[in-house]
Amino acid sequence: MDAHVAEPGLAVVGVAAADDESALAVQELLAARCAIAAADGTTREPGEPGVRLRCFLDLRQEPGS
Repeated sequence: MDAHVAEPGLAVVGVAAADDESALAVQELLAARCAIAAADGTTREPGEPGVRLRCFLDLRQEPGS
């Protein structure tokens, strides 16, 4: 996963999980702690087990702001 952030307090989080429900649950946990640009859904790599999800966090802001 190649991603670059330009400022302190910003982060890109990659989640690998067995299924959609698990990956989206991790995203919900992160969203309860900080501002997040949530992913619309997960992706699957052909021939690989599980799913992946990428979301963007702003640790400088409160959730829901």
